[in-house]
Formats: sequence, C-alpha cells, structure tokens
Amino acid sequence: MFALVLIAVVAGAVAQRVAGLGFGLVVSPILVVLLGPLDGVMIINACGAASSALILSRVWRDVEWGRYVGLIVPGLAGIALGAALASHVAAAPLEIGIGLTLIAGLVVSQLVARARRRVDGLGVMVASGFTSGLMNAAAAVGGPAVTAYAVLSRWDQRRFGATLQPYFITTGTTSLLAKAFATGGHWPSLELWQWAAVFGCMVVGIVAGDLMARRVPGESVRRAVILIAYAGALLAIVNGTTRL
Repeated sequence: MFALVLIAVVAGAVAQRVAGLGFGLVVSPILVVLLGPLDGVMIINACGAASSALILSRVWRDVEWGRYVGLIVPGLAGIALGAALASHVAAAPLEIGIGLTLIAGLVVSQLVARARRRVDGLGVMVASGFTSGLMNAAAAVGGPAVTAYAVLSRWDQRRFGATLQPYFITTGTTSLLAKAFATGGHWPSLELWQWAAVFGCMVVGIVAGDLMARRVPGESVRRAVILIAYAGALLAIVNGTTRL
C-alpha cells in the first residue's frame, strides 16, 4: 500500500513541475483512499507546499506577486472554513465529499476553458482565491479554482504556473497547520522513514519533471492529470460509499 503512495507522489510531482499544478489532483484521491481523508489530505498539503518550494527556485523570476496577494488573502479565509469541515466530518462522508468536490472543480474548470470572453477584476479574483483555499484545506485540490481564474483572465501560462508556486506554499502550509489546530494537534501517523521516502520520491518526480518539461508540452500533461483526477475521484466516492 505504501508503495502506491510513493508512486502517486512521483507522478504528482512530475505533473506539478511540467504543468505548474497537478500534485493534489493526482495524489489526493489515492492517498484519501489509502490513508483516510484527514491524514491523506494533511500529507498532501505538506508535500504540495514542499514541492512548490523546490520548484519556486527555478521559476521565481516569472512570479506576479500582485496577483499572488490578490488570491492568497481570500484564500486564507477559505482555508479556515475548509479546515473546520475536514476536522469535524466523519471519514466516509468526507471521502465522498472530496471526490464530488474534485469532480465539480474539474468540470467547472473545463467549462470555463471554453469561454471566449475575457473576465478579470477583484471580484473574480476573490471568489477564485476563496474557493481554492476552501478546496485546498478540505480536499487538497486548490488548483481547479485558480485555473478557472487564469482561463477567464487570459493569464499567461508561464507566469500563471510560476505564481502558483508561492501560492501553493502558503495554502499548503496554512491548511496543514489549521487542521492540526482544529483537531487538537492531530498529525498523520507516518514513521520518520516513511516521511523521508515520501519527500525523496517528490524530489525524484521534480527532477524527472525538469527533464520532461523540455520535451513534453505542458498541455499534454495537464490533460493526463485531469483524466487521472477523474478516475481517482470516482474511486474515492465508491470507497466512501462502501464504508457508510
């Protein structure tokens, strides 16, 4: 079982490096099924923040800090609500909710991608940031909401991918701490060697993503991430339903 966790972490880190996002989309459904909704999401929050920190050193020149602030401020409000939900909902309903939330986020982001009209402004940014923070804390999938904003505002892909890295560092770290606080200090039950293995696989995935980024179009990786995320979300729903 733990070997599947490590494989998922490698795949998620590759997607994150090549496409700018995708770690939570790939890893969340798998870890939720294998480790439970609370521990699984907390581990993804920690790894997502760490992977973005490693990637940021390569892309920091392209970060748009003004948009980062515009997204993270409402995002922190969403995190507070999401952490409360994740800490007080039973495991099976939470697992089903995570799967449904992920599917809803994917569908909305794909529908938005077809929009031809450019929409931008403070209201759109605040709504996207809040929704992303909520989904990040509850299900570790904050990417679809900010992706929808990027598509609507016609945000340049390179700058969008770069700006997501400090955003995910902040949301991942804050979500992890908020849930630890809301649960009275609960922490995922991994041994030290397991944490080391998870972070080691994450580094391997980022290095592999560095090599792939020069050869594989980011859009192709993003399509693969979406397909994996749909499959994983359905698995989480089925698994949660059987545990009711």
